[in-house]
Amino acid sequence: MTSIPLFHVLILSSLLFAIGFVGVVARKNTLFILMSLEVMLNAIGVAFIGAGSVWQQADGQVMFILILTLAAVEAAVGLALLIRMQKKYRSLDIDLLSQMKG
Repeated sequence: MTSIPLFHVLILSSLLFAIGFVGVVARKNTLFILMSLEVMLNAIGVAFIGAGSVWQQADGQVMFILILTLAAVEAAVGLALLIRMQKKYRSLDIDLLSQMKG
């Protein structure tokens, strides 16, 4: 059984990260921005898993578990903010956040 070369894993990770970054920069909808952040976190996790697999270390898997924990917290807080924003402004447009005070 052959393993996937680290170069290919890093290319995949870089492409996923770039797609997520473009989604964060280009979108106005807050939900899509949060989804793009999740894609970026998963890209980092893929890079850690690939590096850990090549070097035969469990550190990549441990880091991926920490990234998943961070993603879960980000999703919970982000969705709570989205619900609050939808109730107050009746929109998920990111430009309305500059009007939030207090």
